[in-house]
Amino acid sequence: MDQPSPPNGAPPLRVLHFVSGGFSGATQVAIDLCGPQSGQQTFLVLRRRSVDPAPRMAQLRAQGIEVAVVPRWPHLATIVALARLCRAWKPDVLVAHGFSEHLWGRYAGLVAGVARLIQVEHNTRERYGWWRLRQSLWLARRTERIIGVSRAVRDALVRRGHPAHKCTVVLNGIDLARWTASLPWHERENAIVMPARFAAQKDHLTLIRAAARLAELGFKPTIYLAGEGRSSWRRRAQHLAARLGLREQVRFLGHVPELPALLGRVKFCVLSSHYEGLGLGLIEGMASGCCGVGTDVEGIQEVLADGETGFLVPHKDADALARRLAALLQDDALAQHVAAAGQQHVQQTFSRERMREEYLAFFRG
Repeated sequence: MDQPSPPNGAPPLRVLHFVSGGFSGATQVAIDLCGPQSGQQTFLVLRRRSVDPAPRMAQLRAQGIEVAVVPRWPHLATIVALARLCRAWKPDVLVAHGFSEHLWGRYAGLVAGVARLIQVEHNTRERYGWWRLRQSLWLARRTERIIGVSRAVRDALVRRGHPAHKCTVVLNGIDLARWTASLPWHERENAIVMPARFAAQKDHLTLIRAAARLAELGFKPTIYLAGEGRSSWRRRAQHLAARLGLREQVRFLGHVPELPALLGRVKFCVLSSHYEGLGLGLIEGMASGCCGVGTDVEGIQEVLADGETGFLVPHKDADALARRLAALLQDDALAQHVAAAGQQHVQQTFSRERMREEYLAFFRG
């Protein structure tokens, strides 16, 4: 696929990104690092998930992204298929995103003889276990750079024993143009969106309990839960909402293809997670003009300044979350002011262009 050459006339780098084919933040970051851009040619390889990949691949190709899919199981099949693609496409750099894809991706790169391997860690608490941590540390010796998507992620990598001199930070960025087509504040719905997959990490249950406390205080905003994830965690959330009498108030939307439109018409974006790598859903909500509220945990603390560009609430504290949301529902001027400051902060800090430039500097370095 033809892409622009760098301004200095040097041949563009060939960069292969390998990531899960799900709807995670890691996958979206890899997608945002691909496509036509100056200085590099990119190839996105997705590790197959349970859903049919054909519609998504067609959508990505329509965006100008060269994409392929490799098997998910067994791991050896993933490695062999990816190594075959590497031999055919001949990347200068292989970037393996997320756990456990960064293990299988780098093994494939070694088998195929790719000269430069880069690991991108997208979360602070991954389920490494003894054996997978040993593999990651062995691969680290053969990896040029290990990138954390926040300072918290970088510090977690070093604590696990990854070489500090190879570990660095590149904050995630988003395509700001995709998230800024929003309604004026006074036309927005007094509602809350939590854009997050269903998983233990995300803690939808605390937000649902906070909705019940809000009802006791006389507030009944609609709660939109946008995301797929594990069906077992979704069922737990649905059962809790039903038990608390919130069946009509809490809406389970599943995957929302037009998430920017949803975030652009509501006033509040909440991320009640136990921890994050970098709260990408919250960043997208703030970019869309929502007032952002997140738990005071790693990976969210780096997204906003409490009381200035958003609000932090104690972890796993439904009462505190309900009190904060009630105060904002009562003080519309404050919510609007902080939402505007948060949107400006995101535009200045979390752009896709800045992220791409920093990654390209590492690729060329």
